[in-house]
Amino acid sequence: MTDFIQRFHFSDSPVRGELVQLGTSVEEVLDRHAYPERVARLLAEAMAASVLLTTTLKFQGSLTLQARGDGPLQTLMVECNHRREVRGIASVADDWTEDMAELSLAQLFGADAQLAITIDPEEGQRYQGIVPLDGSTLAQCLEHYFMQSEQLPTRIWLASHDESAAGLLLQVLPGHDRGEDADIWPRLCQLSETVTDDELLALPASQLLYRLYHEETVELYESESVSFHCSCSRERTERVLLSLGADELRGIIADQGAIEVACQFCNQEYRFDPIDVEQLLRGGAVVTGQLH
Repeated sequence: MTDFIQRFHFSDSPVRGELVQLGTSVEEVLDRHAYPERVARLLAEAMAASVLLTTTLKFQGSLTLQARGDGPLQTLMVECNHRREVRGIASVADDWTEDMAELSLAQLFGADAQLAITIDPEEGQRYQGIVPLDGSTLAQCLEHYFMQSEQLPTRIWLASHDESAAGLLLQVLPGHDRGEDADIWPRLCQLSETVTDDELLALPASQLLYRLYHEETVELYESESVSFHCSCSRERTERVLLSLGADELRGIIADQGAIEVACQFCNQEYRFDPIDVEQLLRGGAVVTGQLH
């Protein structure tokens, strides 16, 4: 399956839309961790949502969507950047049992759970918006975020199955009124409510949009590919290690013989032996460490 994001616009109206379908990138994330099925589906939906949200922002940088609480599903975090590169991870409590799959979203994350969306541009100020995780679905929680933080009428539909995910977003453009067609927004929302998960996940973009909006005039933009990518690297790991200080690093070497760091997102492991650490502390290039 080719992963893509398709933007579209309803002619002579203030309403825009996006359709995303993910397969390979979801597989890349889920194949690296043994998540319970319910958690895997939520993580896949969050990946589709993060791509949708990144496309609504005109910046170079990354957007992180994170849901956290004290329930059996402790953390759900997805990051997507302006190049449509996405990665994600979830943290599940040790006492997870199969019957927890039947819990509501609020019960999964526990009391006082929050949904945070962090925008981290390459240039400019970092911004974070936080809303309670009080919707029955992730899509409803995101709609609440837009209403509270952006004050933009926004509707989102998300679906996932096996190792695939999809999402549909409709949004009134900022700074626009309803235009000449005052009923356009409720009409489009009503039409979109008829979409099924199977249609959202499997139909080609043009076919799905025609099925939903064949009585409307829809302008399609060029689709963009989406891919899994983890931004971890040996160089970034070295910077993290240096922040610990020489005494701490040498202490770990004395106790363990080597330092092994695994990326939580992709499970990539970086190993530093005593010679690597000394070279690192002296500011030299580490050439003997092995990448597994």
